[in-house]
Amino acid sequence: MRIVGLTGGISSGKSTVSNLFKSHDIPVVDADIVARDVLKKGAGGYKRVVAAFGEDILQANGEVDRPKLGQIVFSDPGKRQLLNRLLAPFISSGIFWEIIKLWLKGCKVIVLDIPLLFEAKMDKWTKPIIVVWVDTETQLRRLMARDRINEEDARNRTNAQMALDLKRSKADIVIDNSGTLEDLEEQFQKVLVQVTKPLTWTEFWLSRQGAFAALASIIIGVVVGKNVLSKL
Repeated sequence: MRIVGLTGGISSGKSTVSNLFKSHDIPVVDADIVARDVLKKGAGGYKRVVAAFGEDILQANGEVDRPKLGQIVFSDPGKRQLLNRLLAPFISSGIFWEIIKLWLKGCKVIVLDIPLLFEAKMDKWTKPIIVVWVDTETQLRRLMARDRINEEDARNRTNAQMALDLKRSKADIVIDNSGTLEDLEEQFQKVLVQVTKPLTWTEFWLSRQGAFAALASIIIGVVVGKNVLSKL
């Protein structure tokens, strides 16, 4: 199995690239969706976060007010680190089980869409690593327009994550999304060829097909061995 790491920054266009993979029938495990699930009322992450941040972060229906929680953690590095520590075990577990489900289905290539891929040290499990990059000014402008926030709030949010230039230096593949959607799609087609190339032997043996082939080889070896020994 080939596990591709996909990351970027807020408003870098990572979600657009993620959707392009989905449109080509390549399964995507989205860490943001997993995070939303672990924050749902009654979930393990929910209980820990409410205990740490208080019931003021809840909506009338008891669910976590994500925008309000976001305002709190993006303006305070200490609280942001606390939130990450509280949710990390649940998010990692959720991602792991999504990978297992896709493995059982026989998927040969999956994409892990993780904003904090490097920060969470999950880059060591993915190859290749794709970073969707934009220049700082473009990123700020898009974020301000998308969320209708001022520049200070936008900078607080972008500064809460690893700088895109640093992520770019750690990437195997960089998609420059500073241009038009057409430019992005053109780059994606080239990336798609790289991602869907034949599996290496190591990747094959990690796939469901490879595991079954290995198991079959062991069974055949045992049977043949028994037959040989019985004739001695």
